[in-house]
Amino acid sequence: MNAPGPDIPPDILCIGAVLWDVIGRAEVPMPPGADRPGRIVRRPGGVALNVARALRASGLRPALLGHVGLDPEGEALVSAAEAEGIDAAFLSRGGRTDLYMAVEGPEGLVAAVADAGGLEAAGAAILAPLADGRLGSADAPWRGPVALDGNLTAALMAEAARSPLLAAADLRLAPASPGKAERLAPFLARPGATLYLNLEEAGLLAGRPFAAAPEAAEALVAAGALRVLVTDGPRPAAFAAPGLSEVAAPPPTEARRVTGAGDCFMAGHIAAELSGATPRDALLVALEAAARHVSEAP
Repeated sequence: MNAPGPDIPPDILCIGAVLWDVIGRAEVPMPPGADRPGRIVRRPGGVALNVARALRASGLRPALLGHVGLDPEGEALVSAAEAEGIDAAFLSRGGRTDLYMAVEGPEGLVAAVADAGGLEAAGAAILAPLADGRLGSADAPWRGPVALDGNLTAALMAEAARSPLLAAADLRLAPASPGKAERLAPFLARPGATLYLNLEEAGLLAGRPFAAAPEAAEALVAAGALRVLVTDGPRPAAFAAPGLSEVAAPPPTEARRVTGAGDCFMAGHIAAELSGATPRDALLVALEAAARHVSEAP
C-alpha cells in the first residue's frame, strides 16, 4: 500500500480533530465521584485521525486536514500518523496540541472532556489546502470523498456547508459528540452528504427524541437529509435514504472499550461503499468494524 505523496493524491480527506486521547477505564461501575483502580492509556485520537487510521488499514490513502501543535506532543502525533502511512502534510501547525480525556467503565462512557482549543483557534486555516491549489480551489474543487467531523466550530461548519470548496465532494459527516450534533444542521439538505449519528445525536439534530435507530434515520430523511446512518449501541442500527431503508443488529460482543467505536463504524462504512458494497452490506461491514474495535483491549 502506497501512502499519499507528491505524486500520489489521497483517496479521501479526513477533516477535523487530530489529538491525543487519554482514556481511563475501570472494570467496576463508576458512579459520580467514584475513585477506582483501572488502566490509563494515551493513544493517537480525534475523529479525523481515528477515521484515517481505520481507512488506511482498509487499504485507502487518507490525508488529514486539521490542527496539530508545534509542541513535542504534536511532533509525536504527526510522526505516529505518518508511520501508519497517513498524509499529515496538509495539517495546520502552531501552538499546542489538543487533547481528549475520557473515563470509561463497564456501563460505557462515564464522562469525557474534549479540549479542541487549537483546532478552534485555527479556524478557516484548516480548509486552506482546499482553496490554494494543493488539494483544490473554488474553480476546481475537490471531487473525492471527505470525512468531516463536528469538532470544527459551528461557524466554520456552517461556512463549509455552503462553500464551493466542498460543493463537489462526497461528504461524510459525524458530529463527534452529542454536544456538537446541532453543528450538522447546515448539512441536512445538502446534496451529496451522508450523516453518521448515534441515537442521541439524531434526536438532538432533529429536535425530538427517538425510540430506535430506524425511526430516527427515516425521520431525518423526511426532514431533507439525503442519507443517514444511526447507531444505538448493541441495538439495531439503520441506514435510510429516500425510498430506501436497511436495519441490522450489531454482532454480539463484550465491550472492552468505547471511545472510537463510532469512528470505526464510519470508516468501515465508507471503505465498504468505496469498494462497491450494497447499502445493506456496507451497513453490516460498518457494524462489524465497530464491534471489533470495542472488543479489543485498550
